[in-house]
Amino acid sequence: MDFLQLVAQRCSVRAFKSERPSDEVIHQLIEAARLAPSACNRQPWHFYLIESDEAKTAIQQAYPREWFATAPLYIAITVHHDEEWVRQTDGHRHGIVDASIAAEHICLAAAALGLGSCWVCAFDVELCSKALPLAADEEPVIILPIGFPAPDFEPREKTRKPQEEILSII
Repeated sequence: MDFLQLVAQRCSVRAFKSERPSDEVIHQLIEAARLAPSACNRQPWHFYLIESDEAKTAIQQAYPREWFATAPLYIAITVHHDEEWVRQTDGHRHGIVDASIAAEHICLAAAALGLGSCWVCAFDVELCSKALPLAADEEPVIILPIGFPAPDFEPREKTRKPQEEILSII
């Protein structure tokens, strides 16, 4: 598939089949994230594959939406703040940006493999943190529900600003 076609095809899936993707497919998703760029190649991220009933119940409490509970598995992406690159000129910490790049690599790989995903960032951080075995310097950033889109899932129409609104040539 052409890359721009893939980007256009990827959408936020909010209804999933109960079928779990194969281990090989999950490995490909994590490999796509592993290969993502990060500031100074620090790779301050960690990925938690959430698939046991107990772990799924715990993560679902952090984002209690009916559609979210339909996913057969989740990938929680965290950042180790002790490992992230910090820009010296202003102290900007880059870990959340790095984790976001890795998350989008997962989302694009999922779309290429016929899976659906959805960025979830509006979760309860405290409940999410309790659901994961986090290190002291680790913060949850994104939860990605992953699975095959439900047969009745209808993607929303994509509305994007035209290039003229988002591009300045100087």
